[in-house]
Amino acid sequence: MSLGPGDRSLLVAEALEALREAEVIVGYTTYLELIPDLTPGKKVLGSGMRKEIPRCRAAIEHARNGHRVALVSSGDAGIYGMAGLVLDLCRDSGLRVCSVREKPPETCDLQFEVIPGVAAFNAAASLVGAPLMHDFAAVSLSDHLTPWELIEKRLQAVAAADFVTAVYNPRSKARPDLLEKACEILLEHRSPETPVAIVRRAKRQGEWVHLTTLDRIPFDEVDMQSILLIGNSRTYLWDRWMVTPRGYLDKYGEGAEGEGREAGSERLRARRLDHCGPDAESG
Repeated sequence: MSLGPGDRSLLVAEALEALREAEVIVGYTTYLELIPDLTPGKKVLGSGMRKEIPRCRAAIEHARNGHRVALVSSGDAGIYGMAGLVLDLCRDSGLRVCSVREKPPETCDLQFEVIPGVAAFNAAASLVGAPLMHDFAAVSLSDHLTPWELIEKRLQAVAAADFVTAVYNPRSKARPDLLEKACEILLEHRSPETPVAIVRRAKRQGEWVHLTTLDRIPFDEVDMQSILLIGNSRTYLWDRWMVTPRGYLDKYGEGAEGEGREAGSERLRARRLDHCGPDAESG
């Protein structure tokens, strides 16, 4: 199940109910520290980084023994979370997994449900305006599970296709240079003035927001609790906001027909450049 970005107001009602009804709560220790008031009277199994497989196995075992289990992830459990690993392990073990929303057949070994949450890119985007108004992609720079060569191919693809790009796991002590490499790839397809939002610890204590451009990212300020939102060719910065137009003004606004439509696009481009200063910061 999903905890969202951390602020209790963004924990969806279904997730809160699941936590209250759970007999066993399993999760990464840092995430469990976000919900201390919901764990008393329950069996709590916490562990550190790179213990994902043991955590999921423990959750599966307790569920098969008849306990109601909440396996927690931050953000959305189905986006870089634990939902996929649970299903991987069940498949490899030959278990029959049934939805909690259907009457389980006699052959069902385990009932399973993914409770969605507010993902990190949702939380980050909400703090800077509307950067995800058009097509976007999410790419993790962590090469712990995915070879860097494959990550490079994905970055090339999304950059060439002009997707707004949400970058997860951008920079760690073990691999401090991967974000710089990623930006070099993006700069092959994007202008140096492309707007970028850096959001650390979105919607929880220690939140920090920084608006900049692709050629002026302060790499030392980025860590594993940060997410970057990198604009497409039409994204602009205005005042303290980052916006990716959907195209409404081009199609329906003033100057949307014939030559007027081109003029409208030129005005939008000029407006974007006027307000796309080198840096803007809030938070």
